[in-house]
Amino acid sequence: MPQPSFLAASLLVAFGGGFGAWLRFLVGRAWVAAIGPVRASDFPYGTLTVNVLGSLFMGLLVGWFARHGSHGEGTRLLLAVGVLGGFTTFSSYSLDIVSLAERGQLGLAAFYTGISVIAGVMSLFLGLSIMRHV
Repeated sequence: MPQPSFLAASLLVAFGGGFGAWLRFLVGRAWVAAIGPVRASDFPYGTLTVNVLGSLFMGLLVGWFARHGSHGEGTRLLLAVGVLGGFTTFSSYSLDIVSLAERGQLGLAAFYTGISVIAGVMSLFLGLSIMRHV
């Protein structure tokens, strides 16, 4: 398959990234609706959710590509770089850790750091494993 032009690749990443960021926004809003704004502001539930789901989806996507072929660079740029890049938020994750620590919640900051990494990596393995067995 031919490589997309720089303009086409840029548009794929931009469109996918915008869509992924919108999905991330919806996840955050869903947490606020589910548990209320006060509780939702006590812990970065939305960021944790998108990081774990994003890792799972990346595992599923990479597993799909490994099994069925990549379907071209454009598909990878749109889905992996764009949508999942806009959806997952490790820069927000870092800010959340620092914010918790600066509020004196060092235990919660450490828990959040550990659970995000462990659950994210385990979810990626789960996604790959699922795709290897379907």
